[in-house]
Amino acid sequence: FHKTGTTSLGKALEILGYKVCGPVGTKDPNIESKLFEIAFSYSDQFDAFQDNPWAIIFRELDRKYSRSKFILTLRDMDKWITSVVNYFGTENTPMRKLIYGIGHPKGNEEVYIKRHRTHIKDVRKYFKKRPDDILELRLCEGEGWHKLCPFLNKPIPKIEFPHENKGRHHNEK
Repeated sequence: FHKTGTTSLGKALEILGYKVCGPVGTKDPNIESKLFEIAFSYSDQFDAFQDNPWAIIFRELDRKYSRSKFILTLRDMDKWITSVVNYFGTENTPMRKLIYGIGHPKGNEEVYIKRHRTHIKDVRKYFKKRPDDILELRLCEGEGWHKLCPFLNKPIPKIEFPHENKGRHHNEK
């Protein structure tokens, strides 16, 4: 999910040579009906995906790209919700409404936390019998190249793992 290090992960994957697609369709008012059309119009053009809508369509991506690998970025839930509220506040988007049922996190923290926890459970259950296809990565706790590179069979770069969007608010972009 967003605000778990997805932008940093995207930058790391670019450093490793992947062509990375970030968020798409987040403000499309018809995202609910066009989700797969929008996502799959991008998917063949890239090697890796981060942020939305990619997290919520992991099953469909897995079916379409049967030999792919998945990375579940995790973050302390209290720090995650604080970051989400600070970053998005009361700004509504169709994508967040699709994901959470409510388009903005401020005042809806419990709804957001519950949905995020459900997502983590769903991903773990889905990949339970395929541990080689999933990596849980806690970038906010300092995990980085030493965990990511062996999972992807890539050499560890001789540069520091990227840390993007540190402490920025949405309106500061």
